[in-house]
Amino acid sequence: VHLVESGGGLVQAGDSLRLSCAVSGGTFTTYKMGWFRQGPGKERDVVASISWSGDSAYYADSVKGRFTISRDNTKNTVYLQMNSLKPEDTAIYYCAADSKKIAGAYDYWGQGTQVTVSS
Repeated sequence: VHLVESGGGLVQAGDSLRLSCAVSGGTFTTYKMGWFRQGPGKERDVVASISWSGDSAYYADSVKGRFTISRDNTKNTVYLQMNSLKPEDTAIYYCAADSKKIAGAYDYWGQGTQVTVSS
């Protein structure tokens, strides 16, 4: 299973970005998908996740109301729409797939895309 993120970049506070994660191999339509981020000097934390069907989603408190996770199972792609970006959103953003082979763990990861928000 191969995950490739795109859409990162340098933006100003208040701007928007949409990250994409294209998944190849495996059975995307059965995977729970998640977006994680790791800021400078910080641990990697979950930002948002979405069920295989797209019916349910989870958001970290820090991004609720600003970020939206979605997926297109016809394109094997998951998205993260990020609005009202803040400097503290600066991080490397990773997408991950939970194939349920390992209970409670994401077992496939992308290489990450850098998001930098200037004040």
